Amino acid sequence: NSDAGMDITALVLSAGIKTVFPEEVLLELTDIPDEINKSNYPNRRDLTNNQIITIDGADAKDLDDAISVKKLDNGNYLLGVYIADVSNYVKEGTFLDLEAFERGTSVYLPDRVIPMLPKKLSNGICSLNEGVDRLVMGCEIEVNEFGDIVNSEIFEGIINSKHRMTYDDVNKILNGDEALINKYSDIYDMLITANKLSKILNKKRIERGAFMFETPEAKIILNDNGNVVDIVLRRRFDAECLIEEFMLLANECVAQTMTWLDVPFIYRVHEEPLDDKVNKLMLLVNNFGYDYKLKGQKGVSRLLQKILQDHDLNEEGLTQEDITRRAIVNKALIRTMAKAKYQETNIGHFGLGSKCYTHFTSPIRRYPDLLVHRLIKEFMFNE
Repeated sequence: NSDAGMDITALVLSAGIKTVFPEEVLLELTDIPDEINKSNYPNRRDLTNNQIITIDGADAKDLDDAISVKKLDNGNYLLGVYIADVSNYVKEGTFLDLEAFERGTSVYLPDRVIPMLPKKLSNGICSLNEGVDRLVMGCEIEVNEFGDIVNSEIFEGIINSKHRMTYDDVNKILNGDEALINKYSDIYDMLITANKLSKILNKKRIERGAFMFETPEAKIILNDNGNVVDIVLRRRFDAECLIEEFMLLANECVAQTMTWLDVPFIYRVHEEPLDDKVNKLMLLVNNFGYDYKLKGQKGVSRLLQKILQDHDLNEEGLTQEDITRRAIVNKALIRTMAKAKYQETNIGHFGLGSKCYTHFTSPIRRYPDLLVHRLIKEFMFNE
């Protein structure tokens, strides 16, 4: 009986993933503080008294993003998305930066996270933990009742998260759990408002041709010895969708702002699928007795959306045969799609139905987001 987790350790090493930080990186950490002294940042917007919260999975320790939502007097919504200001600590050309660049992302495994940045940053000074001051890049967006951005602002700020919420608790609150509503009465109204806004944004995204892939994701439950005791499906409910919608909007808003400025930038792009792949898909699906046809200019995205809707795996009362067929179609649909990638010329994001998209919201765990933050500071704040 080997030590718990040895099998995963072996996998990690064979994949060439680095698990320890070199000495020179650890040396650089000694200059990075464990807490923030507000008086050192007189030029940052002080939002430490604002009602700002995080919503994450129960086991997350690297909290990249915090949010706030309020209804304005003019009937619009004001959404605040506050992202850990990692680029304040990870400076270009340092050993810390080179190491993060080499790792590229954090790696999430059933029993551990291999972080892109040392824990002092990823779980500490960069993580938007409850009740402590943290530096952020803020993106505040005014959205009307149709989900259009009418106004937005990007700035450097300081926040102090009022609650470290979990998806489960927020879902229970939105479903009317009395005990939790009482416990979090100070943010109850905000969560209800946030959920309304999320539904508006989601509807708009689907109308413009975004895809809602419901690929069931499995979460592997281990016991203390590192043995698998259960595999459960991660279901996405309102809380998960709400954070996803808000992050998508912030990513778009940042990408649009930088495009208008016409400065060098990095986009997350996704091409339309190739014609022959779409034709193969139609052949496969029509063999199941359907009669799908391509129509008009927005034809491809409309067609794929229709196929996706007709093959919804979450529908009630499906027979095993239905489920199998729908799963095959869903897989084929995903294979039809091009792969998303990063590039400096914007060609839009087909899968999200977005003309302009980037990755801004996870700089603790994705290097491209850290680059995006640096580009904003360099070209927008002229640092």
